[in-house]
Amino acid sequence: MQFLRKQRISRLNGDRQADMYPHSLQFYGQPPTENISLAEFETFAVDRLRLLKTIENIGVSYVKTSEQYSKKLEGELRKLNFPYRVDVDEKELGKEYEKRRKDHISHFILRLAYCQTEDLRRWFIQQEMDLFRYRFHDIPPEHFQNFLNINNLIYNSINEEEKRIVKPSIISSNVNISGVRLEEMEIYKVPFQDVLDLVRSRKVYLKEGYAYIPHKEIVTVVLNDFRTRLSKALAVTARSLPVVHSDERLQPLLNHLSHAYVGQDYSIQKNVGKISLEQIDNLSLKSFPLCMRNLHKALRENHHLRHGGRMQYGLFLKGIGLTLEQALQFWRAEFVKGKVDADKFDKTYAYSIRHSFGKEGKRTDYTPFSCMKIILSNAPSQGDHHGCPFRHSDPELLKQKLQSYKIPGNGINQILDLVKGMHYQLACQKFFELTHGVDDCNFSLNHPNQYFAESQGLLNGKDVKREAPAKSSGGSQETPASVKMAASASSAEMDDLELLFQDAP
Repeated sequence: MQFLRKQRISRLNGDRQADMYPHSLQFYGQPPTENISLAEFETFAVDRLRLLKTIENIGVSYVKTSEQYSKKLEGELRKLNFPYRVDVDEKELGKEYEKRRKDHISHFILRLAYCQTEDLRRWFIQQEMDLFRYRFHDIPPEHFQNFLNINNLIYNSINEEEKRIVKPSIISSNVNISGVRLEEMEIYKVPFQDVLDLVRSRKVYLKEGYAYIPHKEIVTVVLNDFRTRLSKALAVTARSLPVVHSDERLQPLLNHLSHAYVGQDYSIQKNVGKISLEQIDNLSLKSFPLCMRNLHKALRENHHLRHGGRMQYGLFLKGIGLTLEQALQFWRAEFVKGKVDADKFDKTYAYSIRHSFGKEGKRTDYTPFSCMKIILSNAPSQGDHHGCPFRHSDPELLKQKLQSYKIPGNGINQILDLVKGMHYQLACQKFFELTHGVDDCNFSLNHPNQYFAESQGLLNGKDVKREAPAKSSGGSQETPASVKMAASASSAEMDDLELLFQDAP
């Protein structure tokens, strides 16, 4: 894909469009070869980013196989002019090819932006997989084999004799399949390592290193193939970044896009000094998410937190408005109540607190941890109090804790059901609704500091300012410079901070 000001190659048309985009669902195996304008480059990139952010948000709010999820996602695909169905009337093929072209090019643009770090790659792969899964489930049976052939996906189905032999075992391994339905399905025989998700959940019959997959579960195999190819492609793209960044027109836009998913930057303290140390106990009961409430309670009871807890809770307090001086006073006052005297605190712990505020070392202004970072990294061990209680707590202990907070029984069951389905952020969102007496909190929870801000806004009767999507103007869309995106610390810098906290027990 090239970006030239002169002698632009015309868009694909006619048979070339049909050859390039034979199907609405793509594996994105070949990069675009045509030239596009920078205006179109930016429009496509912003639209796909909006789509992926919507996928992330509704994935937290709705079960991904539910009708509500499908309706929300289809509406977004329609609004942003991306392909969303396979069966298209011949009269609509021209418009459909334009949608497929946009889908193809925009995917590769975001590859450039999201190949730069492991966190960005992980986020991008997850959203693209969710989008692929939704589209794959929409393929009619008569189009399925055509899709496999187009993308050179070869899955061997077993013959009728072998199906007769393994039929009882397949039925007993999957409660959702009856004998009658199985007779109507193709059964695929694949290496078991290609369907580890099904193996882990015990939804597949295994024999001699192979898994027997009914047609309705083949999405697991295809998704695994899609994820593997995309992961490798992002690694290859990352090696080409120096060439791309040499173009002064593209580098600022790509850097902007690569940070856009993070959300509000809570390292920018908007309420510095507006919260007193005397308010923290009361705020922890009213407006702290459960993870921070646990950490505060443990700190008050034990007069100490281990390094994981100090990192998670310290950056959260910084984000809600504590100054460096307040933070030093807060931690010192609590630690000296335990086994740490003031002199030891100043020698062992004070430096890491100043470092987290960007006053020591590399002078990096560290961002409070997001929900995903807390959920996915540095799981707590015995004696730790950090992490996400919905992700890392034993369900029975979590139930007891919720009961101690006077959560009604039906509310506890709703939370535990969400936890069982691994919808941890949605469980926290339900906790917010139950503790604040609202039926719908009307936001997608992605950050502990967002929880605090939303809680304070609700309790004080103020509207919380949320990030607004970029608006289109005329035929193109652009992201205004006034829209501030979070600038998260690099992995290497965060590792430095973790080492500092680990220096002390």
